[in-house]
Amino acid sequence: MNETIQETRDIATAQSGRAADIVIAKLEELIVSGALENNAPLPAERNLMEQFNASRTVIREAIATLSSRGLIESKPRYRPIVKKPDYATALTAVGGIVRHLLGERGGVKNLYDSRVFIERALVRDAALSAQKEDITLLREALAANERAINNSDAFYATDTAFHGVLYRIPKNPIFPAIHEGYKSWLAPHWEKMLRSPERNLVNYKSHEAIFNGIVERDPDAAEEALVNHLKAAWEYVRVTFDTEQL
Repeated sequence: MNETIQETRDIATAQSGRAADIVIAKLEELIVSGALENNAPLPAERNLMEQFNASRTVIREAIATLSSRGLIESKPRYRPIVKKPDYATALTAVGGIVRHLLGERGGVKNLYDSRVFIERALVRDAALSAQKEDITLLREALAANERAINNSDAFYATDTAFHGVLYRIPKNPIFPAIHEGYKSWLAPHWEKMLRSPERNLVNYKSHEAIFNGIVERDPDAAEEALVNHLKAAWEYVRVTFDTEQL
């Protein structure tokens, strides 16, 4: 008798899962196509239940799954908000996996080395092809970084912003999304790095050297300054990680 009851429950669970998969697929199509407007509230649960002829449990399961994929933003006591996918959405969706991989041996260094690899290419490209408006943005970011030398919190923010400009210069939306990913994944450790006006000044000078290499259209000088900067930064930050992660 108990086995029969369990089998019935298993069938019901499987059916619920299949129903949720159908609702997920249909809602995802509506979000991607724009039929559900970006940044607008998702229809009420009751309306979705009627639209898809599904139970409240199925609808909530579908919403939870889409939220985990970054296609819906859920907040307690508020209707979920539709988020049309972009490159940042894709990276957000894998963020949990990346943070898990960072806990494995070599995970942090692998991620950091990938950042070095990408930024080396970005500064070389900037030195060869940055436009007048790009140089202006870099100069403004560098000036803000200099003004923040005596305020470590502000310096960290302007440091990140300076590097962010490098990711925007190629006008490829993938690169800024990658930069946001690095910020999210590495920030918990970067924020624990020891800071001081003296150290901030060293980092500012590194940024200045990168900027000068770009302005002088010297990709080798820009790349060398970037590599030296990130190597030094790694030596300061790696002590914040567990030894198993390195």
